[in-house]
Amino acid sequence: MDKILFVDDEPAVLSGYQRLLHREFNVSVASGGEQGLASIRTNGPYAVVISDMRMPGMNGAQFLAQVRQKAPDSVRMLLTGYADLNAALDAVNEGNIFRFLTKPCEKDVLVKAIVTGVEQYGLVRIEKELLEKTLMGCIKVLTDVLSAASPEAFGKSRRIAHYVRHLVLKFRLTSTWRFEAVGSLSQLGCVTLDSDLIQQAYTYTKMSVEDQARFDAHPQAGMDLLARIPRLESVAWMIGQQLKKDIPDVVPGFSEPYAKEIVLGAKILKLALAFDDLRMKRLSIEDAIGRLHSRRSEFERDLVDGLDDIVPPVAMMALRKVSTLKLAVGMIVEQEIRSAGGMLLVAKAQEITPALLVKLENRARAKQLDREIMALVPV
Repeated sequence: MDKILFVDDEPAVLSGYQRLLHREFNVSVASGGEQGLASIRTNGPYAVVISDMRMPGMNGAQFLAQVRQKAPDSVRMLLTGYADLNAALDAVNEGNIFRFLTKPCEKDVLVKAIVTGVEQYGLVRIEKELLEKTLMGCIKVLTDVLSAASPEAFGKSRRIAHYVRHLVLKFRLTSTWRFEAVGSLSQLGCVTLDSDLIQQAYTYTKMSVEDQARFDAHPQAGMDLLARIPRLESVAWMIGQQLKKDIPDVVPGFSEPYAKEIVLGAKILKLALAFDDLRMKRLSIEDAIGRLHSRRSEFERDLVDGLDDIVPPVAMMALRKVSTLKLAVGMIVEQEIRSAGGMLLVAKAQEITPALLVKLENRARAKQLDREIMALVPV
């Protein structure tokens, strides 16, 4: 049963709602706006949040405006007296609430409004789930393309995605699929570069000014590719910022609160990239974090501190010698895999994906690969 939250500053009113509606709905109550926000944090999500307008400290419209930021899927309703109708209408026009109800509100009117709100909540959730599944399918295809086109870039993107995922969970960002995509597709622009240039960049070989400029353009190339896909505009923008010294505070086409979170996501991606660079230079986690702390103009201290308890991607894996015919999805190769002609098929530290596995199996059956390789195997 979907949960309903009533917020009012009068305990007797809240008790009345519970007695009136407990048979039809799963009703929770909170005394005042601050308690209401705390309840959303600890006991949410709620399908419908209904607040009284007149409350001390934080009125109903102000409270529901914060609910919109912290739980955007919840349907918001405002209970108001006739004296507050103008304020209620302003709240509706600003998009803070779905509906307002006048007091006193008869039970049948209240029940009908809640039922409509629950239905609206269900529609929003279904649309969101469908959208996310469709986009994640699209993102999976793109990562498979990256895996086949540039093993080195794919391996780096997998590590970055791990670090981004850790920080996103740590800072409790919403729409986690968006940030999963940012990490996984962060190196997508490398498909426009030749493999020798990518290898030089990832092994920190000194490059000519021209080659360095070509490599530094890959975030913009990835941004341009993704910006053409509906609903991935924010992902594209974040990827485009990863090598910039200063990340802007304004995101074109996005307003608060979404822009603030997108900017934070871009900062997390930039930090994950820098952390991976240091780790690939054989620095310990502690030393890498220390180096990042010294770059105060680039990285915020609280974000860097979020890496303190990071678990390396290979922490739960064991090194084994594996037949190329027995490789499996999820294993991580610990040596380069090249074809008989010397073409790089898999970079060191790259994870085996379904598409890559098929490619390697075909090569192995044609006896174009070594019989055994070293790989990290999940334990």
